[in-house]
Amino acid sequence: MSLAACEAIVRRHDPDRFFSALFAPADRRPFLFALYAFNHELAHIGEVAREPMIAEIRLAWWRETVEGARAGKPRNHDVARALAETFAANDLPQAPFDAMIDARAFDASPGLFADLTALETYADATSGNLMRLAAHVLGGGNDDLARDAGIAYAIAGLIRSMPHHAARGRQYLSNDVLAEARVSAGRHLLAARKRKPGSALPAYLPAALVRLYLKQADPPLYRKQISLLAAATRGRI
Repeated sequence: MSLAACEAIVRRHDPDRFFSALFAPADRRPFLFALYAFNHELAHIGEVAREPMIAEIRLAWWRETVEGARAGKPRNHDVARALAETFAANDLPQAPFDAMIDARAFDASPGLFADLTALETYADATSGNLMRLAAHVLGGGNDDLARDAGIAYAIAGLIRSMPHHAARGRQYLSNDVLAEARVSAGRHLLAARKRKPGSALPAYLPAALVRLYLKQADPPLYRKQISLLAAATRGRI
């Protein structure tokens, strides 16, 4: 039930990763949905917690929740129970979870990314680490590919969501960093497309949408589906 609940969360809130997961083997998809639902919970904290202290408390709760799930003692929460099942079936490293939680503290802060390096570090810690964990679930993994694909996808996502963040009074990118960010996303995408992901391809598939997002913030669903299918067919981002 908890894994099914995670699938519903991802389908509603993270359609890019939902459709990408459909290219994974059926027995692996529930674990991907658990990871993606966990990521949604972390990202949502920055949306609802306007005070950094409140965000820190919620992030600390998730840190403890991950620890309990890994120990087979999940909290009474669908994502926590799904994570426990995911840990039981997969040997997942702890470091990516810690880095994802640490990085999300920035979402509730009022500051901008100081420079491109800070932006790329955040993008790798969030999107890159999520791809690393998903790749582990799929029995593969390439750290450099996760970094490039993760950075490209995260930056494209931040750029396309700028109007949404602005509406709630949050700005991530100065004009100077924004200009560099577009170039960075394209550069990392090109690097990712040169690498062979093997069986872990579905973990990196969201990055196949980067070019679309850099051109159009909200492309039609069929365009996104075509891009994902084309990447899956050629076996590369």
